[in-house]
Amino acid sequence: MKTTEKIPVVTKKMLVPFILITSLFALWGFANAVTDPMVSAFKKVLELSNTQASMVQMAFYGGYFCMALPAAMFMRKYSYKVGVLIGLGLFATGALLFYPAAVTEQFWFFCLGLYILTFGLAFLETAANPYALAMGAKETATQRLNLAQAFNPVGLIAGILIAKFFVAEKLQSDDFDNFAALDSVKKAAITASDLAVIRDPYVILGLVLIGFFVLFLVSKMPQNTTEGKMPSIKETFKELASNKKYALGVLAQILYVGAQIMCWTYIYQYVEGLVNTGAFAESYITVFGTEVLKDGFYYQIIAFLLFVVGRVIGTAMLRFMSAGKLLSSFAVLAIVFVCGTIFIDGMFGLYSLVGVSFCLSLMFPTIYGIALEGLTEDQSKVGSAGLIMAIVGGALMPPLQGLIIDLGGSGVSDTTVLGVSEINFSFVLPLFCFLYIAWYGFTVYKKYESKVAASV
Repeated sequence: MKTTEKIPVVTKKMLVPFILITSLFALWGFANAVTDPMVSAFKKVLELSNTQASMVQMAFYGGYFCMALPAAMFMRKYSYKVGVLIGLGLFATGALLFYPAAVTEQFWFFCLGLYILTFGLAFLETAANPYALAMGAKETATQRLNLAQAFNPVGLIAGILIAKFFVAEKLQSDDFDNFAALDSVKKAAITASDLAVIRDPYVILGLVLIGFFVLFLVSKMPQNTTEGKMPSIKETFKELASNKKYALGVLAQILYVGAQIMCWTYIYQYVEGLVNTGAFAESYITVFGTEVLKDGFYYQIIAFLLFVVGRVIGTAMLRFMSAGKLLSSFAVLAIVFVCGTIFIDGMFGLYSLVGVSFCLSLMFPTIYGIALEGLTEDQSKVGSAGLIMAIVGGALMPPLQGLIIDLGGSGVSDTTVLGVSEINFSFVLPLFCFLYIAWYGFTVYKKYESKVAASV
């Protein structure tokens, strides 16, 4: 569609508000990345079972799921800016609760902090995504959201670096093979020290968020444009349910988030499987005292960098390709990479898994933009909630992959399934996710976009 090339993605008038909204994408990316490693940290420091430690993720994703719809209903009545302010307030409150949680040394207090923190994230994502779409011409809406989302992996990279070098590397409990066997006095001192290490990134984040709250409060932001009588929530739900592009998009988003979390979470287990089978060479590079080739952290960093590169390239390609066609193309490439992850042994299988992140980069904002395209502002607010609630896919699907990995025992390569290691075979789950996403993108292109292109 040649006309879109002449339409600016962001106008000069909207530049400052757009930059402010874009900053939020990096902030919640940071929160997501810094929280994932806390599962193992809490397990060791507070001597928790695997089930108890998993409450970190349950609290995190549970907050998203529970608050997205109430946030959308709130913003049907009030502006996006008010929604952002409430989101920043809850985000900061949850982060700052880590201070009293560390003082009391109560795990439930930390989980409460995460739960409230993700209440804020649900408000922010439910507001910021459709807000970015609305800050300009409809023809460039998906490009604009991809541009804003390009800053999300910047936060992800910052978060995982903080988690690695300022949390994981400073935990004294990791220096002992049997931390539980230490005498009570020494154990109490180490526990207090380690909980302070876990606490500090969140407290600093909370203070930064207060600064952002003030910045948004005093900044002039564009207001909602909805006029006339607001339709009932029941009527809006009915309209959304009958919109196949939206309904199928929610399922695509659930599967996308599930695939993303699986490909990022189990990269460590994939590396572990290669170490167990001797796939790594005897010689290795040492960085900060760590055997790089044998540490999944470094491959995850490369994956995040590819995610950034993919987001930039994908955003540029949206100027020349339709969203559905590009989504389908990236999903097909992801299928190729996942097949390599499953069926290629050794380092090339690992490289294939890392390469999946390039394909993941485009999917969330593109599915989001496609699903909300053509909706009224009121429908977009409620529809946005459904797409944010789809983040629950990140809580539902990784445990299923974990069950596959545990088929042969507690290790990651105890048995084979259809001739491949259980850790390799477990990636059939992301494979099925990408098959559906490829189908969804192709269907959108054939059924909606090709007709529009033909009429231009």
